[in-house]
Formats: sequence, structure tokens, C-alpha cells
Amino acid sequence: MNPSVPSALTALVRRLRHLEIRIRKAVEAQLQGDFHSVFKGTGLEADDVRLYQYGDEVRAIDWAVSSKGHGTFVKTYREEKEQQVLVLLDVSGSLDVSDGQRRKLDVGRDIAGLLALSAARQGSALGLFAFSDQKEMYLPPGKGPRAAYALIQRLFALEPVSRRTGVGAGIKQALGLLKRRTLVVLISDFIDGSYERELTMLAQRHDLIVVQLLAPRERDFPALGIIPLRDSETGQLRWVNTSSAGFRAQVQATADAQEAQLVNICRRTRTGFVALSTEGDFVPQLVNLFRHRQQSGRRG
Repeated sequence: MNPSVPSALTALVRRLRHLEIRIRKAVEAQLQGDFHSVFKGTGLEADDVRLYQYGDEVRAIDWAVSSKGHGTFVKTYREEKEQQVLVLLDVSGSLDVSDGQRRKLDVGRDIAGLLALSAARQGSALGLFAFSDQKEMYLPPGKGPRAAYALIQRLFALEPVSRRTGVGAGIKQALGLLKRRTLVVLISDFIDGSYERELTMLAQRHDLIVVQLLAPRERDFPALGIIPLRDSETGQLRWVNTSSAGFRAQVQATADAQEAQLVNICRRTRTGFVALSTEGDFVPQLVNLFRHRQQSGRRG
């Protein structure tokens, strides 16, 4: 570590590096590969177009070219020499929910930080777009340890301006920034029902991994009797009987519906997906996701 890096950042980077080493060792032990596969994406970049042939995948159709009326065309690809990575991180108020020790936002920041360190090690360019219902911070893709340390320092010091969620709006802004095919790691709790169109578009244009952050108490709220609950995004306060069977059933149903919606979108778009809890160790689940990407050589 560079001696000019502040001691607090040094400790943070050391902790994230420990997580990265654990993941890399687990992947290597099971596949005799390397952690570089995390940043390979599909390994292909759009190069040209040709006429559609029977058996071609519909998602390979270039609709912009085909709309000109000269036939249906599909994209042809060449191998990417370098994979660009963008971490798309939700930092809205709903991510302040915790298990009593770690917030969902803490887990999201850890994942972004260890990916930054891993990208620096592998020579990949990694950037960050943090959003609420607006852009909170954008760091263009950069290479090397200096870029990784700067990203980590700014991310962990970030105090979002807005607490409201806008997953669809965040994706839309990120799409406007991406000029080439990119591996996008989208990290959010997805407590927002209006993002399906944008998420589908992101999956069609880029290589996408979706990470859903979960806090157990959002699904199984503790029975504490009648208590005041404040909405983490709007600040609105209301009194709720948390021991009521109706309230508990509603909480469970809402969480189930949100997760089912996201899983269905990811399955339909063949997008890599993992749900991570604030409780326990998230490293094994990330290892499973990366291992699956290595084995398939394409999106999950």
C-alpha cells in the first residue's frame, strides 16, 4: 500500500483485500482457473451485422439496422481484448436497513470495493455509478491501484443527497453513459416496482450481473407490539401493530412479490442473479456465481 494512503483507507482496503483473496482461492481450488473470469463477461464485442438466419438467437437481432427496411439483421461479434466494468450501486435510504450490525448499504459497498481491487489486479477498467432517485456519484472506468483506492475512498465517504429509490431512473442514466459493451454489476434491494423495462434494456445491451441485497427483518419482521415505524426514504412516521397477523403476512407477501418479480426478469433475460443477506457471510454465494460464470462462459 502506498504510504500516502490514509490509515483509515489502508485498514478498509486490507479488509476488502482479505475478502478478494478468499473468493479467488475458492474459485481456484474448485476450477483451477483464476479470478480474471469475473471480468470476462461474454468475451465478445459487437463487430458487424449480417442477415438473420434460421436458428439465430432473437436477442442477437440489431433492431436499429433492421428497422431500415432492408431485412432482419443480427450482430456478429469478435473477442473483446479488454472488459470494461461498471458497478451500478443503489445508495437510497432503504439500504440503511440492517440486521442490527450491517446495513444493506455496507454489504453493497463491500462488494463494490472488492470488485474494484480485483479489477485493478487484473488490469480491467472499472467505474462506479451510485444512484438514489438521481445520480449521486459517477466515477468513469479507471485502471490500476490508484483508481481503485480513489473509488473506495469516495464511495465509503459518500453521503447521498436523496433518500428515495429510483432503480429504473438509475439504469436509464447509466445506459446513457455506456458507449461500449460493458460488464455491469447492478447492486440494489430493488424495493421499487418500476424498473422492468430499463433492466431488460440493460440486459440486452450489456453483460449484466444482478445482486439483490436483503435484510431478514424486511421479510420476517420481529413481533414488537404497537410501535412507530419511519419510512427510510420518505421520513413518514406511522404507528403499526407489528404483532398483528395481518401486518406480518403483508410484509412477507410484499417481500416475496418483489423478489419474484426480479427473479423472473433475470430468468427471462438470462441474467446472472444472486441474493445476498446482511446476515452471515456473502463470500460463498459470490463464489458460486463466479464459478457458474466460469463454467458456462457466458451470462448466468
